[in-house]
Amino acid sequence: MEALITLLPGDGIGPEVIASARRVLDVVAARYDHEFTYHEELIGGAAIDATGGPLPEPTVARCRTADAVMLGAVGGPKWSDPNAPVRPEQGLLGLRSALGVYANIRPVRIYDQLAGASPLKPEKLQGVDLLVIRELTGGIYFGEKTRTANAASDLCTYTVGEIERIVRVAAGLARERRGKLCSVDKANVLETSRLWRDVTDRLMAAEFPDIEVETLLVDAAAMHLLSRPADFDVIVTENMFGDILTDEASMLAGSLGMLPSASLGDGRAGLYEPIHGSAPDIAGRGLANPCATIASAAMMLRHSLGLEREATAVEDAIAGAIEAGARTPDIAAASEPSVSTDAMTDAIIRCLN
Repeated sequence: MEALITLLPGDGIGPEVIASARRVLDVVAARYDHEFTYHEELIGGAAIDATGGPLPEPTVARCRTADAVMLGAVGGPKWSDPNAPVRPEQGLLGLRSALGVYANIRPVRIYDQLAGASPLKPEKLQGVDLLVIRELTGGIYFGEKTRTANAASDLCTYTVGEIERIVRVAAGLARERRGKLCSVDKANVLETSRLWRDVTDRLMAAEFPDIEVETLLVDAAAMHLLSRPADFDVIVTENMFGDILTDEASMLAGSLGMLPSASLGDGRAGLYEPIHGSAPDIAGRGLANPCATIASAAMMLRHSLGLEREATAVEDAIAGAIEAGARTPDIAAASEPSVSTDAMTDAIIRCLN
């Protein structure tokens, strides 16, 4: 097949991990007789430096015409002033909104060989295989914001339609897995969460009666995610809660560098990115872990391009490289040697069948 992929390397380690993912995709294309065409565009701090804004219109236009978009990371010390009127993160939020990708899918997979990289006891990690589905284009991140000398506010708003569509995505994925859905809210305090709970309860009873539903307050969910992570199958929650819980869940896998994500809307095109940030402290040093970005490329092959066999092959190659002992510094034990970004990518390509 032929596919047009827009690459947004961004800032920090973004260009390094995107380069690794492209190398893997090129091998996939050659071995499975596909043709992937790439266009590289600016976003984040790099775009601010070049154009004055974090999301230039040519970037948006190119992303809208692509079959899929792969993003590295945005941000860094150069643009870190939270009071600055123009910031790299605005590019990411604007892109999500422009593409209408409201469902963020973040799988958490535990590799037995990396159990020692997690701060949790190994027995807590046995059987952990979960998805966090985060609503991505609503809530407090996109609400009206005010700021005066003495006060500030951020408005959190959700509609019935926004909640219904994300819960349907999560419940559909639960139906394909172990049939368990955990909805996370803060209904004891927030009116938006009370609406979230009412809509979720009604929708699940009417459309997904075969799915086992658990409802947790976000503070309880944060605790149970560490105390009983293997009990979770699919977790669905709103934007800010999902942002926090998925970073917490990364500790189950041992490193932010291991976890991919897919952001999907109503069509096949999607936005794919690792959940980690730009890590400016290690940028340009060959220390970045490319696994999350390569796994995000696998999700792209599956969800946007419909290439399940190829997606599984890439995921198996990551597992094979780890089983063979390849470790970037973030996942290497004190007694283990570590390899560079390029060497980790080489190891994954060697395991790609």
